[in-house]
Amino acid sequence: MMATQNRIVFLDYLRVVACFMVMAIHSAEPFYLGGEAPNITAIASRLDMFWITLTECLCRVAVPLFVMASSYLLFPVRRPTGEFFKRRLLRVAVPFVVWAAAYIASAGGKWGPLLFNFPDEGGHLWFVPMLLGLYVLMPLLSPWAEKVSERELRGWIVLWLFTTTFPFLRRLWELKFGAPPFGAVPYLYGECPWNMFGAFHYVSGFVGYMFLGFWFRKFAAERSWTNTLAKAMPLWIVGVAVIGLPFFFYTDKFPLSAPYAYAVKMEMSIEYCSLGVALTTIGVFMAMRKFNFDSAFYDRIVRPVSEASYGMYLLHMFILAPVSARLIPHLSTPLAILITAAITFAASAFLALLLRRMPIVGKWIC
Repeated sequence: MMATQNRIVFLDYLRVVACFMVMAIHSAEPFYLGGEAPNITAIASRLDMFWITLTECLCRVAVPLFVMASSYLLFPVRRPTGEFFKRRLLRVAVPFVVWAAAYIASAGGKWGPLLFNFPDEGGHLWFVPMLLGLYVLMPLLSPWAEKVSERELRGWIVLWLFTTTFPFLRRLWELKFGAPPFGAVPYLYGECPWNMFGAFHYVSGFVGYMFLGFWFRKFAAERSWTNTLAKAMPLWIVGVAVIGLPFFFYTDKFPLSAPYAYAVKMEMSIEYCSLGVALTTIGVFMAMRKFNFDSAFYDRIVRPVSEASYGMYLLHMFILAPVSARLIPHLSTPLAILITAAITFAASAFLALLLRRMPIVGKWIC
């Protein structure tokens, strides 16, 4: 592991890559979420489905990688709890509120719901409340993390990996026994209409990626490229298969136009806390740890963009939506996805870096 001026170099490369991946995912979504609600699934052909699936297989790791990077840096918490919360809230929550308000204002949306959740106008902002929830857990779990053994931590990670099979178990339940009453998803292990906190609730979700980031920081030894790829590639290949095959073959009728609920079921295997995404994320993180190249490129490009990546995430939909709308009618599916993502990434980086330079208010925006 190489650190430069108190930076962990590979995490800067990881953030830059993950940021581009997020924009690639959002560039692909119009191809299967491109109609008008409530019928918004709009896939033109099996070839379109291939390119969408490829994008998801390669890029779905983006959000988990961001969570693992935060955990790698911040967990266990070594600052007083009050100081930790203050620094995280100022760094994460304030820009979230600023950009949430900007999305609402630009679309003429309603302000009241912002008191309770992220705005519909900025759907990608769901990531921030989730991350803040992990920050709330970090001080609570830090005393345990300081003394946990590798064997014990592995046990918790294995238990969490079991919960990543739940999207598939729910689908299996539905196929075998039918949907439960009240129009809900199939319930597992204590869940029911009046209780969504089942037996595995507290060891499921993104907390597993927090554990993984911590495990890599505390226990994972440095390995050669050969050894790293020998372990990472099988995880990645299996993960890609678990992500891609169910998604690609979910429908066999094209062109497809279906209700939103159909699109939600399509995304079963690409949920962030599903098995394929988890395995692929572990493999990618293992490989990214080898990106310790401290150079002029790192100093001038990678590090500044990494530092601006949160701001890029917050603002990028202002750029991506109009770019995508202009390109999709004129380009093939893969070119539209790739060029939309590239333009959005470059423009978002430029704007975020510019905003960060603003005196006084820059830190409250990006």
